[in-house]
Amino acid sequence: MEKRLFTSESVTEGHPDKICDTISDAIVDAILQKDPYARIACETCITTDFVLVMGEITTNADIDYETIVRETIREIGYDSDEKGFNCDTCQVHIKLDKQSSDIAMGVNESLEKRNESEMSDDELMGIGAGDQGMMFGYAIDETEELMPFPIALAHELSRKLTEVRKNNTLPYLRPDGKSQVTVRYDEEGCVASVDAIVVSSQHSPDVTQEQIHDDIKKYVIDTVVPKELIDDNTKIYINPTGRFVIGGPNGDSGLTGRKIIVDTYGGYARHGGGAFSGKDCTKVDRSACYAARYAAKNIVAAAIAKKCEIQLSYAIGVAEPTSISVNTFGTGITDDEKIAETIRKVFDFRPAGIIKMLDLRRPIYKQTAAYGHFGRLDCSLPWEKTDKVEELKALIK
Repeated sequence: MEKRLFTSESVTEGHPDKICDTISDAIVDAILQKDPYARIACETCITTDFVLVMGEITTNADIDYETIVRETIREIGYDSDEKGFNCDTCQVHIKLDKQSSDIAMGVNESLEKRNESEMSDDELMGIGAGDQGMMFGYAIDETEELMPFPIALAHELSRKLTEVRKNNTLPYLRPDGKSQVTVRYDEEGCVASVDAIVVSSQHSPDVTQEQIHDDIKKYVIDTVVPKELIDDNTKIYINPTGRFVIGGPNGDSGLTGRKIIVDTYGGYARHGGGAFSGKDCTKVDRSACYAARYAAKNIVAAAIAKKCEIQLSYAIGVAEPTSISVNTFGTGITDDEKIAETIRKVFDFRPAGIIKMLDLRRPIYKQTAAYGHFGRLDCSLPWEKTDKVEELKALIK
């Protein structure tokens, strides 16, 4: 195996796209708090002094959407004109409709449930997939959280950038920011060193670039990146344009679901066709990716494979997946077909089975909107549990 480089990026919660993801998931949580069976497909877009929330929501809950929007933006840190966006004075437009009755019909009662020849007493057959599509889950033993090292390190840099802003270690920083990490792998495919680090952060106009460089190096990079992975060849770029005062929605428009590679595995593993934020758990775009990650992580945690990618696919209105595929890239202790047969026995990949297995009808989604949906050590997410390890080991043996 030749030496190779791989790069992943992360963005902070003040990035325009992430503001939109966070607003959409804040709305999901607020609705689920009052109505766990609501159907939600909520998109947000943002630009200078303007927020639009749109989509299809079917619920009996009384929700103050405008207040959620303004308070979410305030929590992120855009709370004054001098920061380029003001949560109290921006325009907020709400344009919501109910879920299509044609889609609802297939979700409410699956094809299997409607087909008398396949009628099942199992209530888990009741919900059909909310859409067609393919979803991926992945795990690898490069890190404690069983995530690819480049995206894990990029997320940690972004979280630290936000932390030093919010705790006033670096009070001149503003919410918008990005990180990027290039990792060098050795001939055996193991992490050898960090080849390049890029950190960019919005800032107030009255701070020098020299101070920004020194402070971000000291309080962000040096506290996050393992010292043994930095050598004389490591390149570090901090605000390489030389100025980042105009940022957030004032510098660029934002849209829900536009950072799907940041949300998952940093490009190290494949991604399906759908985004996560703003969707309730009947949407397999979201829930099936969580289930696939759950299964893949348990496979790797059980030492059945060093890396594992699982693909699920669905047809709208049908409960059973149309396919389940496993790829361990030659690292499995048994063949991939055997692992696929085993996970079918351990994990229920029907929409209602996923919802029950991971207890998804509850307000847990806003915390996932920034810094990734997987490998999170800073919050407790059900698809990150490794509680199926012993069962998997027993069946594989």
